[in-house]
Amino acid sequence: MTSRRRPGLNEQGLDGDGTNDENLAQSPDDERQYFAESRQGKTRGRALQSDPRDAADKPGEHFHGHRDRLRQRFRDSGDRALADYELLELLLFRLIPRRDTKPIAKALLARFGSLPEVLGAPTQLLTEVKGVGDSVATDLKLVAAIAHRMLKGELTGRQVLASWSSVIEYCRAAMAFEAREQFRVLFLDKKNALIADEVQQTGTVDHTPVYPREVVKRALELSATAIILVHNHPSGDPTPSRADIEMTKLIIDTARPLGITVHDHIIIGKDGHASLKGMKLI
Repeated sequence: MTSRRRPGLNEQGLDGDGTNDENLAQSPDDERQYFAESRQGKTRGRALQSDPRDAADKPGEHFHGHRDRLRQRFRDSGDRALADYELLELLLFRLIPRRDTKPIAKALLARFGSLPEVLGAPTQLLTEVKGVGDSVATDLKLVAAIAHRMLKGELTGRQVLASWSSVIEYCRAAMAFEAREQFRVLFLDKKNALIADEVQQTGTVDHTPVYPREVVKRALELSATAIILVHNHPSGDPTPSRADIEMTKLIIDTARPLGITVHDHIIIGKDGHASLKGMKLI
C-alpha cells in the first residue's frame, strides 16, 4: 500500500517552515484550555464578590428572627403582650410563609379599622388589599368562622338569659361587621336554652324584609317557646328605627296567641348595640 502525504508536507511530516504537524494539532486544545481557564478565573472573581443569593437570604433570616421573637412574646404573655397588628401579623406568618407580613397586617387594619372588622370583611374586599390573595382571604374568614363557632358553643344548651353578655358578644361577632342587613332569630326552649340560631333574611345596606308568620312558623317547627330577634345596622349606629319597632310589635302580636314569647329585639352595630326591651320600646 502506498501512503499519501498531505500537500505541503515533506517525508518527515514537516511543513515547509519546519513546523511539526503534531504541534498544530495541539493548538485547538490549547485554545479550549485557555478559554476554560479564563471562564474559571471569572467565576473565581465573582466568588470573591458578594453572592447575590446571600443578599436574598438576609431578609429571610431577618423575618425568621422577627417571627421567632413575636411567637415567643405570645408564648410568654399571651395576646395582651401584642398589638392588634402584631396578632394579625402572627396569623399571617403561616398564611404567607416567605414574606414580610407586617406591612400587610397594617394595611388590612388601615383599610377596615380594627381586627374584628378585618375578620368580618367580605372576601372580595379583603383581596383588594395588596398582598392578600384568595387563599389568604379564605383562611382569614375561616378564623372568623371558628371564633364564631366557639362563641356559639358557649350558648348552646345553656340558659341564654342568664348569660346575656355572652349573647351580645356572640351576636356582635356574627353580625356587627356585615356589609348588608341580616335578620336572625335565636330559638329557645322552655328553659331558655338555645335550640337554634338561624338567619331568616338578608337584605340591603339599610333594609331587610321580615315576615312575622315565617318567624312564628319556624319557631313552632323547632318546638321553641321563646325567641330573641336580632338584626344589624351596617351603618354602625344601632339606634332602632320606627320600622324596627313596628315590625317587632307585629311579631310579638303574632307569636303571643301561640304561646311563643319574644324576649327582646337586639340591634347590632359597629358602635355598640341596642335592646328594644332595655329601651322600654316593647
